[in-house]
Amino acid sequence: MQAQVMDCRRFLIAALCATMALCLLSGRLGAQETPRSGAGDQAAHVTQNPEPGKTGPVTPSDAVVTAYKLPPQLYSKARNLSRIFFAFDLASGLYALVILWLILHFNVAPKYRRWAEGVSAKYLVQAVVFAPLLLLSIDILELPLSIFEQRELRRYGLSIQGWTSWARDWGVQEILTLIVGTILVAIVFAIIRRSPRRWWLYFWLAVLPIATFLIFLQPIVVDPLFHQFGPLQQKDPALTAELERMAQCAGVDIPPSRMYWMGASEKSTQLNAYVTGLGSSKRIVVWDTTIAKMTTPQIVFVVGHEMGHYVLHHVPEGAAILAGGLLIVLFLVYCCAEWMLRRWGEDLRIRGAGDWASLPALLLLAGIFSFIGNPIANAVSRHFEHQADQYGLEVTHGLTPNSGQVAAQSFETDGIVDLADPRPSRMQIILTYTHPSIAERIRFSLGYDPWAHGGHGKFVH
Repeated sequence: MQAQVMDCRRFLIAALCATMALCLLSGRLGAQETPRSGAGDQAAHVTQNPEPGKTGPVTPSDAVVTAYKLPPQLYSKARNLSRIFFAFDLASGLYALVILWLILHFNVAPKYRRWAEGVSAKYLVQAVVFAPLLLLSIDILELPLSIFEQRELRRYGLSIQGWTSWARDWGVQEILTLIVGTILVAIVFAIIRRSPRRWWLYFWLAVLPIATFLIFLQPIVVDPLFHQFGPLQQKDPALTAELERMAQCAGVDIPPSRMYWMGASEKSTQLNAYVTGLGSSKRIVVWDTTIAKMTTPQIVFVVGHEMGHYVLHHVPEGAAILAGGLLIVLFLVYCCAEWMLRRWGEDLRIRGAGDWASLPALLLLAGIFSFIGNPIANAVSRHFEHQADQYGLEVTHGLTPNSGQVAAQSFETDGIVDLADPRPSRMQIILTYTHPSIAERIRFSLGYDPWAHGGHGKFVH
């Protein structure tokens, strides 16, 4: 649970939205992105009598929350951080498009194509030479932005990861990106050469099972490369017992074997929990920072929120929506690529859509349409997050005394630790927020009470 710019991103990187980025924008497959709603401040709202086993800045259990407020010194930091990353997110999207345009302008891809064709006449060998060269070139040109982002996260206390560890994660992530990216590039150009007029449809059909496999694989294979995981029951049996009780009251079968602890504190000060995976890999993950900085009732609400994603099938529903969006993007890319290559193909030294050198043009067009469509994806994500908040309130009603206040306290703790912006502009929310703002979530938590007049919840009866 987090009100941040992204998100995550925020489905995980192996989700279909990340597969779109991989196949269309040379995106990332690897380390989970740290939420960027704000930076932690260890001096804020320290509990006078913390619950045993809990440390760090948590909202006192008897402190009544009426609205999201920050002390003056934290308020200015939160506002500054919000402005920095709002500008960064917009600039980084445009910068990625500029990089692709420069690669086209300076005929970088035709040079790589000549090298690949000089190595071998075999299609797969050419793919293994060309795709990594181009994708690595793009990622190296984008590296300054990644370094700037990490520097700001460290400066505001959001990240405590050392540069050596960060570079190691970047390298591992890059290897994964090149492997998956090369496979996807080989597939798309094989399809384009076989069916120049229907490649957008056939490639879409090919990507869907790959995306499903990546969603399944992410928590089992990829995530452990970047963080330590363990059964939540072993790390905090008392908390697990409370979560089991909540699941039983809700009539939901989420056994402790599907609840995991993640060691985020080695790299981050922020709080988070999320749902990931499909089928047998599906699980709820709670960061150790969340366990350390929230009380048990607050964590029960947080996991109730994540249980909402689980029960309401947000991962497959979100993937289906993004799959539809991917189909539209691919069709638009096909239509515009035909016109673009007819007009400028000779100047760009691109022989046609089936030429390896056309990849930057396809990525550029896909990037433009994805950039335009991003607010829609954000709106869908905010809708899912709001539903999960509502489910969390309903599933903890009757289980946790004054559950609405507890939820508001958990959001305030999250906002204080993460330095969430108390007054994000409507434009910021539309363009970059995948979660409702912290202030909005607190207002909803305090005002949601369908039981006051004998009613019941929408999701939990």
